[in-house]
Amino acid sequence: MTMTNLIRWRAWRSLSAAGLALLLLDSLAAAQAGKAQAGKFELVDRDVIQARLRLSPRRNADREATLEKLFQQSGCAGANLAELPVRRETLPNVVCTLPGTTPSVIIVGAHFDHVWRGRGIIDNWSGASLLPSLIETLRHEPRKHTFVFIGFTAEEEGLVGSKFYAKNMTPDAVAHTRALINLDSLALGPTKVWLHHSDQRLATAFQQVAASLKLPLAWVNFDQEGDDDSEPFTQRKIPTLVVHSVTPDTFSILHSFRDSPSAVKFGDYYDTYRLLAAYLAVMDAELD
Repeated sequence: MTMTNLIRWRAWRSLSAAGLALLLLDSLAAAQAGKAQAGKFELVDRDVIQARLRLSPRRNADREATLEKLFQQSGCAGANLAELPVRRETLPNVVCTLPGTTPSVIIVGAHFDHVWRGRGIIDNWSGASLLPSLIETLRHEPRKHTFVFIGFTAEEEGLVGSKFYAKNMTPDAVAHTRALINLDSLALGPTKVWLHHSDQRLATAFQQVAASLKLPLAWVNFDQEGDDDSEPFTQRKIPTLVVHSVTPDTFSILHSFRDSPSAVKFGDYYDTYRLLAAYLAVMDAELD
């Protein structure tokens, strides 16, 4: 991925500002305590997050199998865990569903495959291995939305897994999907958002959650030369938020032998996890 444009955040219309402010206070308290409070979320221990990140299998088939095992460890099993075959691909999409109390859906996705150069721990085991921890974060309390966590296959071959998933969503499924949060290439530094691939309302809320937690957040776009798994969902008119950590200075690490454990900045990575945990809890409560 190439980063071509760094821009500042600007204020857009607020997301039910009064209600959101109250939710942010609850979420901040929960994040600081690391416990479920006011029905929000429960943080996973740092050591667990780090151990999952360090796994970073070399073969894509091992990544798919490992991600499925991590989903199981997070409490996802039975009918809630599925391998969804993708046409003309050996490896499936791996899907964990966390049922909610309404038909509304929030999808959280990350591709698990990587190119042959390097370990691919940044691009994109960093995103895929965070999915099970986000499941654990949310599963202890009842949720209004159904959360669907997807490990996409074959992103590096042209967004194959995400295209297949989005294309095969029924009109009813599309109508009930409130957001797609895509995690791609985390752990190189503080949290970034590809703003030009993100819905303004979702991005505004993400910035407000970051501010409430006093966590850094910047907007970095790479419109000319990059792509990501949000694109097929945008084409189906589903709001998206693309979260990453890459800058123009660190872009060259991707798809190279430098994409290895030595590139990881774990403190920033864990902050990204904390921000996502609070954000998903807020979105669950605030989105219709």
